[in-house]
Amino acid sequence: MEEVAIMAKYVKNPVLVDAIEYRRGLEDGFDDIMTAINSGLDITTYINPLRSGEVPFIRTLEGKHYISKDDYIITGIDGERYPCKKNIFLKTYTLFK
Repeated sequence: MEEVAIMAKYVKNPVLVDAIEYRRGLEDGFDDIMTAINSGLDITTYINPLRSGEVPFIRTLEGKHYISKDDYIITGIDGERYPCKKNIFLKTYTLFK
């Protein structure tokens, strides 16, 4: 008879991160719109926060990520940075006081 593995439930440890809503100067660089599209940017859902031909990005552990309007830039516990959509950020994080 085959043994069935039972998954255990885990709670994610609270981790303190730094975060700020994106503003010019927080990016690692810019691509022009065609470079961004050729790199996989979905222009049907993308809203450029700069209203220009420049598409801001940051380099994450997973590679280059484009920053969209209202994204938060999060710095993790090991200094890694990544963008997070505002609606997800506000559901996931609470201001530490």
